[in-house]
Amino acid sequence: MTTIDAQGQTLGRVASAAAKALLNKHSADFAKNIAVEEEVKIINAESIKITGNKEKDKEYIRYSGYPGGQKIETYDMLSARRGKKEVIRRAVLGMLPKNRLQSRRIKNLVIEN
Repeated sequence: MTTIDAQGQTLGRVASAAAKALLNKHSADFAKNIAVEEEVKIINAESIKITGNKEKDKEYIRYSGYPGGQKIETYDMLSARRGKKEVIRRAVLGMLPKNRLQSRRIKNLVIEN
């Protein structure tokens, strides 16, 4: 198990460290086509730092597939609705490769306050 402390660190640095650990890039037997079942734990998620104007300017966009179905949500709205755990999870998910193993890898991510 890999543990990452988010105390005082920025969102991008924590997310990239978690993505690297989920991909098992630190291991000598790294293979990009194998999803390793190693758990990655992020602690102190509520004390993560956001720099600049990202709290108001950063947007999370999703689309339902229907006309008029595009939803836009800012960082403040998402963190108020789902907490900072969801913000970290989405950042890590965006750094993982978009393939069949993405969902298996993100299940090994555990985020604690």
